[in-house]
Amino acid sequence: MFEGQPQSEIEAMIKADPEFKQLYERHRKLDKKVTDAELGILPIDETRLGQMKREKLLAKQRLLRKYDAAPH
Repeated sequence: MFEGQPQSEIEAMIKADPEFKQLYERHRKLDKKVTDAELGILPIDETRLGQMKREKLLAKQRLLRKYDAAPH
């Protein structure tokens, strides 16, 4: 999700900002579920899969806004 950004900066954001940490974990869990559903490991209907993808995208957008607004 944060390609090109130093992992140390991401970890610092996770430690310093509880909301960032929560969003980061939520995005990570949704990413895993979406991947599993697309691979057929997690049986899920298309409607729910679409909802999870939208929720994942919203979490990513919020994370990126928070990351971009933070001093680096």
